[in-house]
Amino acid sequence: MRKAVSIIIYGLLMAIVYLIYTGVFSLVEIILSIAIGLIIAYIFAGDIITDLSKLSLSRIYHAITYLIKYFTVIEARAHWSVIKIILSRNTNPKPAIVRVPFKANNPYTIVFIANSITNTPGTVVIDMDENKKAYYVHWLTPTSLTDDDAYRNISLEFEKHLTKVFE
Repeated sequence: MRKAVSIIIYGLLMAIVYLIYTGVFSLVEIILSIAIGLIIAYIFAGDIITDLSKLSLSRIYHAITYLIKYFTVIEARAHWSVIKIILSRNTNPKPAIVRVPFKANNPYTIVFIANSITNTPGTVVIDMDENKKAYYVHWLTPTSLTDDDAYRNISLEFEKHLTKVFE
């Protein structure tokens, strides 16, 4: 019974991610996303959701809120920033590799934050030091090279939401 619950919850979250990412909400897409989400969940849910007692409506709410905010607001801002650089005649970006500290402890949180940073236009995680709790990120338009500013501008928003989901 517990495995069935984790498969359903994980499958529905996968379906929501798919629908938000594609932006297509036809009946066929909804059915397809649920079916594929449940198949993927059946295969991987045992590895992803290891302790059902930690599953709560609050965590699911934060996961959905994060996904919606990431795929709409955060991605849109990042894309717009890169588009302005591409279309501008006078811009001369000065990319840099910055150290971005993180406070997360859960391995899922750490990897999810790194993937979120990499999937956001203008930033790519090129290395991670778990002992020093830091990502090393290639940042297309750094506003500052200090650890605090890099954390605030690159990963704070991700960490704020994802720690509520995974930790």
